[in-house]
Amino acid sequence: MDIVLIIGRVLFALMFITGGINHFTKAEAMAGYAQFKGVPQPKLANAVSGLMLLAGGLSVVLGVWADLGALVLAVVLLAMALMMHDFWKATDPQAKQMETISFFKNVSMAGAALVLFAAIAAAEKGVEVVGPMITDGLFQS
Repeated sequence: MDIVLIIGRVLFALMFITGGINHFTKAEAMAGYAQFKGVPQPKLANAVSGLMLLAGGLSVVLGVWADLGALVLAVVLLAMALMMHDFWKATDPQAKQMETISFFKNVSMAGAALVLFAAIAAAEKGVEVVGPMITDGLFQS
């Protein structure tokens, strides 16, 4: 079962790792979109969110303080949902639909990240609840 848990962690985090990399390799385009969405200091926001996505994703995959990584991902996802996918402001039906889908995708993935955070944080020291990890969770109960 450990292999299934590891595969699940990799599949969950893959989007964040690639997204974090894209924040740096496509920085100008992503900062431009953030500026269009009204994000303050879009270049800095892009770099910080890219670093948080990359660090959170790698933390979950590698199992190094994966509870903290999952919590970071949840925070970033909720902030991005609210700032970048404001479907309630869209007037074009097609744009509204795309923003709604993106908003709820981010919210649902934030929920999954919070479940992962809680599972790791609630585990007793040395107990593997989401497969083998390099470190125990940072927030042990």
